[in-house]
Amino acid sequence: MASISKRPDGRYRARYRDDAGREHARHFGRRTDAQRWLDEQTAAIVTGQFVDAKAGRITFREYAEQWRAAQVHRPTTQAYVEGNLRRNVYPVLGDKPLSSVLPSDVQAWVKGMTATLAPSTVGTVHGVVAGIFRAAVRDRRITANPCEGTRLPKVAKARVEPLPVETVRELEAAMPGRYRALVTLAAGTGMRQGECLGLAVDRVDFLRRTLTVDRQLVTVPGRDPYLGPPKTAASVRTIPLPQVVLDALALHLGTFPTDDLVFTSSTGTPIRRTRFGEVWRDAVKAAGAPLGTGFHALRHFYASLLIRHGESVKTVQARLGHASAAETLDTYSHLWPDSDDRTRAAVDAVLGAGHSESEARA
Repeated sequence: MASISKRPDGRYRARYRDDAGREHARHFGRRTDAQRWLDEQTAAIVTGQFVDAKAGRITFREYAEQWRAAQVHRPTTQAYVEGNLRRNVYPVLGDKPLSSVLPSDVQAWVKGMTATLAPSTVGTVHGVVAGIFRAAVRDRRITANPCEGTRLPKVAKARVEPLPVETVRELEAAMPGRYRALVTLAAGTGMRQGECLGLAVDRVDFLRRTLTVDRQLVTVPGRDPYLGPPKTAASVRTIPLPQVVLDALALHLGTFPTDDLVFTSSTGTPIRRTRFGEVWRDAVKAAGAPLGTGFHALRHFYASLLIRHGESVKTVQARLGHASAAETLDTYSHLWPDSDDRTRAAVDAVLGAGHSESEARA
């Protein structure tokens, strides 16, 4: 039900009730403006696009926390999202009502982040915020997503440059004895850090010379490390073990016997990422490896070895546990041997001989 009435001051009061029975009203100087507003609201209700202006008064922080609690995220993703919202979003946008956030506000916030965060991180955080605003649009809290059209910093993807064999050996030598076999394991299997730290004795088959990856050690703030599923369904895999890895694991288990996790702290507990990070950084420095070298570099080293020795894209994908061959190629395509010479030879083999014969006859 809608109506327009003229007030004593000469202004026109337009009002209507929504589907929930709540009354909405606005005042206009002209009757035509009041009628236009009523027509717009009626059309929005009929088409299902109606948004109550009061619904957007909730602050971004309040709505984001409701959104976060409803997400089906892995624990590590939950911690990552919570940390980024708390550190990089709430200080700027947290106390603003949803409906008051403008595209220019989002652009200014992104610009501010570029001073301290890498372009890839800025893009990731913006993606989280954009997802929250998309949910707010679906919930009819706001009419449009202010993150649409944001100009983000360009991400220059660095090409993977595998570590030299000598550096890997120096890293292994620089590690304390309790962690030394971790380097050999990662470099010889391409396993992720969490997969290595979550490896149990019963997942290693010394007789068949294989290793099963079906879980990882998960470390999140405020909770003891625990075993969880690997990164993706494709990450569940069986890896053939080279002799150098078998020997390193056998020596490690002989020195640090256990019936559960292969790698533990000096107290026999699972190794926290923070603690291992300290040990790793010390080893990187001692080995003279490039500054910022992460444990993931050993995974790249393993992939480069497979490629260098002629393994196919599908094989490398399977060994690394990538979800698709496209992911493997996107990361390592530049490491496969260049085909220029083979292309030239193929054409010359077919056309070269005939061309030479025709020239001789001429």
